[in-house]
Amino acid sequence: MPLEHRIPTMTEDVARNALVSFVNSKCCYGNKAAGELVIQDLRQLTLYRYRLETFNESRLSEWTFEPLTSNLVDGPQNGTSPRPWDIKVQTPPLFQDDTRKFRIPHSSLVKACHKCHGHGRYKCSGCQGAGWMRCVSCSGTRQRRKQQRRCQMCSGTGRKRCSTCSGRGNKTCMTCQGEKKLLHFKQLIITWKNNVFEFVSEHQLDFPGELLSKVNGENVFKDENVLVYPIIDFPKPEISLASQRAIAEHNAAFTASSRILQQNKRSLQARSGGKIQQSRQDKYSSPLKALSRQTIELIPITEVHYQYAGKTYLYFIYGLENKVYTLDYPERYCCGCTII
Repeated sequence: MPLEHRIPTMTEDVARNALVSFVNSKCCYGNKAAGELVIQDLRQLTLYRYRLETFNESRLSEWTFEPLTSNLVDGPQNGTSPRPWDIKVQTPPLFQDDTRKFRIPHSSLVKACHKCHGHGRYKCSGCQGAGWMRCVSCSGTRQRRKQQRRCQMCSGTGRKRCSTCSGRGNKTCMTCQGEKKLLHFKQLIITWKNNVFEFVSEHQLDFPGELLSKVNGENVFKDENVLVYPIIDFPKPEISLASQRAIAEHNAAFTASSRILQQNKRSLQARSGGKIQQSRQDKYSSPLKALSRQTIELIPITEVHYQYAGKTYLYFIYGLENKVYTLDYPERYCCGCTII
């Protein structure tokens, strides 16, 4: 059975109901046209979406610090710090982006705070340590110039308490939070990122292709492993070419700088009579660095031609969710809505 036959045939009832649901979700669309339109033609097309996902892990260590709040310091006296890739952590759900930070064991040391030089406080920059500032109302003259009487803002003193330090002349050091010392340590930053390459087979429809990334299709092929191989002999040659290009790009970008995440036994699902093959290498000698997954999906898209009030219009139904895209719906009363 051809792969395209896996998608149910679009009917007039389904096409109309999809448009009605779409119209009802829009505040400025009337539903009269959706209920009374006359469907003239349903042109159903099936597109192939190839997607390669490479889930890689990268690690970076850097020095950081925090206020010293405990006498327990895990420093070199407790042993040698492990290398970044020797630290075992739990991997997040596969193919989902995540970032986590960990303190590297035995890397801590104590230093005096560089901001306050170990005093816990530092001179206020607003009053330069004086605790007061010149009155802005009388400019320090103690009286209002025009009225020749005592300034009410400063009670005739010519100065006011510094609002920045509340008159103390100094402030608590925010770097060490008044603790005077800092705990310096190496921090491990682990980033898991799902890198996606996506290709949709060519079509001649007046339809924005980026919408197809937001819907589901019928999966006909899935291959997941530390290393996946390019697809060959797929019924649509452009899919095979996309697979070759995607794998080459991801291998060049990620296999030299990332970590092996999981060694899976290769799974091949081709639930059709068509023959889907992969090119192979007898041996891959260098370490593999990421987990990859490639899939091929059938995405249905239907071009619906209809007539309403003597005029001809067009809308599209796409994805297994039967989402609707239209540009010229006849009962649109205002502009500003996103038409997807």
